[in-house]
Amino acid sequence: MMQLCLGLAGVIWAQLPVTGFTLAWQHSVERIRWEEDYRVEPSGLRLQEARVRGSGAGMEIPEDAVLRDGSWHYRPQLAPLAQLRLARSTAERAADYQLCTAGQCRALAHWLGPPSAGQPVVELWSCAPAVG
Repeated sequence: MMQLCLGLAGVIWAQLPVTGFTLAWQHSVERIRWEEDYRVEPSGLRLQEARVRGSGAGMEIPEDAVLRDGSWHYRPQLAPLAQLRLARSTAERAADYQLCTAGQCRALAHWLGPPSAGQPVVELWSCAPAVG
């Protein structure tokens, strides 16, 4: 079974025993929530579905999106991603990313500590369980 690794440049900072997760964040300008559902596979992170609650600057809704329960839902057709690189901002207005599993969402700070200028980026990737 694959797991989700969080870290940078192949160095693991946290390892989560999940087969899938939702990555959620709030657009720093438009203040609109985005959510993306991923499956953790040996070939990488497969984006299964995305949702956004509205449009705005740089937030175009895809033509095939369907409005349901107040969000636009769509299914990007992408190959699995080897890694997902996220910029974490220390700006007061920019909330941290949330990682949701088993119906519970937690900020990345739960596993990694708060965003810092010294570590402004984190990567997520599919990895084998730690042996130990």
